[in-house]
Amino acid sequence: MVPISIEAFVNKHCKNNPEENPNQLRKDLKQAVKDKKNGETYFNCGQEIWAVGSAVAYQSCFSCLTGEADSSEDYEINGVCWS
Repeated sequence: MVPISIEAFVNKHCKNNPEENPNQLRKDLKQAVKDKKNGETYFNCGQEIWAVGSAVAYQSCFSCLTGEADSSEDYEINGVCWS
C-alpha cells in the first residue's frame, strides 16, 4: 500500500469524483481509520479492513472489495498503512 494523508486522499478523490462530498468523505475516512486501529475485520473473510475502500464503498478488506491480491500501488491512510 502507498501511504497517504486523509487530506491528500480527499483532495485527490474529490478531484476525480466531483460529485463526492469532501466533508462526508473526510468524516467516513476518520471513522474507517478509527475502526481499523480498533482491529475491525471484514465479517466475510476475517481480514483487516481497508480504510480507504471502507470509506468510499463499504467496510471490507482490500481483496474482497477489489478482487485483487496486489495492493502495492493502492492508497491507504498513513496512520493505518501497515503493509
